[in-house]
Amino acid sequence: MADKRGGQVLSDLLRRPPVSVGPDQSVSEAIRAMLTGAVGSVVVVDGPSLRPLGILTRGDLLERVSLAGVSLEDPVVSVMTGGVIALPGTASLHEGRMLLARHGLCHLVIVDGRGGFLGVVSRGDLYARRSVQADDLMETIQNAKDPASLVDAATRVRLLAGVLVDQGGDAGQVGEWISILNDLVVLAAIDIVEPGFDLPLVPWCWLVFGSEGRLEQTLDSDQDNGLIYQVPPDTDPEGMRRRFLPFAQAVNRLLDACGFPLCKGGIMAGNPLWCLSLSEWRSRFGEWILGGRPEDLLNATIFFDFRGLAGDIGLAAGLRRWLLAVAVDTPLFLRFMAGNALRSGPPLGMIRDFVVDRQTGMLDLKRDGSRPFVDAARIYALAFGIEASSTVARLRAGGLRSGWPSAEVEAYVDAFLFIQSLRLRCQRAAGGSANRVMPEGLNELERAFLKESFRQARKLQQKLGVRFQL
Repeated sequence: MADKRGGQVLSDLLRRPPVSVGPDQSVSEAIRAMLTGAVGSVVVVDGPSLRPLGILTRGDLLERVSLAGVSLEDPVVSVMTGGVIALPGTASLHEGRMLLARHGLCHLVIVDGRGGFLGVVSRGDLYARRSVQADDLMETIQNAKDPASLVDAATRVRLLAGVLVDQGGDAGQVGEWISILNDLVVLAAIDIVEPGFDLPLVPWCWLVFGSEGRLEQTLDSDQDNGLIYQVPPDTDPEGMRRRFLPFAQAVNRLLDACGFPLCKGGIMAGNPLWCLSLSEWRSRFGEWILGGRPEDLLNATIFFDFRGLAGDIGLAAGLRRWLLAVAVDTPLFLRFMAGNALRSGPPLGMIRDFVVDRQTGMLDLKRDGSRPFVDAARIYALAFGIEASSTVARLRAGGLRSGWPSAEVEAYVDAFLFIQSLRLRCQRAAGGSANRVMPEGLNELERAFLKESFRQARKLQQKLGVRFQL
């Protein structure tokens, strides 16, 4: 499905017609519907509106019908699991995986824009490649009820991330697992800290920026987060900020203990600069877009890659829609961003394969390798109003909107993922922060792949230059 988010969405996983029954239908009718549809669950919906009321799975039939001796003629509403947790079909796969992990679900109900039932995706649908260790860790993180147990779980996350890299996993899949587990750690940290504070009774949302916002965390990730809140009319936003800040600072400290170092640049929710109301975030973003100064462009590269992670996710979604609308209507800002992204190109030499640092003889895989793809993808997302935050999804959606051949787009994606994989291996070998590699330390095939990946980055930059006449 091609929508503004880019990449796959949950409705893409719906392979068969929806199977549902009404609340007054019998258990036997529900069973018959499951057998006819060859599905493991049936959703109970509310009449013509098709609003999901509950779900009945095969496991429920054993526990609540067979073992409990319930008559098959009883209404299905008496044995269903109520309070359905659903997501719209336009939600991302990551959002679906997070919701399953967060609530320990096996099935996720998908609805349309009006809340009508569309279908069900299972845990197997969402995880084409499962990790038993990661599954166990999800449960461990969710069971952490105090700082010490969460710190222990976060330590295990880092160990597992290293194992996944050692196993040679695809960079996209490894990054997805790291992002899911790290997201769960952040959610658990917020759950542990929140009861100790008297927070304002207003909608608020924990934001993540940079690589975490793009779902591209590596083995070396510090904190880049913020907080957004809604201010009621005639309410002082500064007074609300004073109430949110101690809570945010406590979460920052717990995440630091969990192995996510405090951001050296202070980009954290516990910093008053990044604990802002919705209108203040809009003003801040607007200043950067209209300013176009070097520091404004630098801030845009960090803060415009954001996701809402905890609390009222709708606040983050609304801010995203507002930002895209403003960016699309400000082409000069996009041209400034493109010019800034083209200031340096991939380290390819005219005579030698690579242009390395003269002192160290090394290449910086983050600055010279992945960043050209990340920057270009971000600019295309802003130019086309694409809601996706990950580089891969942005490249695919931007390529589709630009009319690029699919093979060309996938070449950019493969190049980006190869560089990300190489970064993970370098970090793993160094036991921490390391994004640099010595070409002589790579085998012949790896050097050839890296050289071709840099060529793809250069081609992508050339397209950016043509589009913005730079």
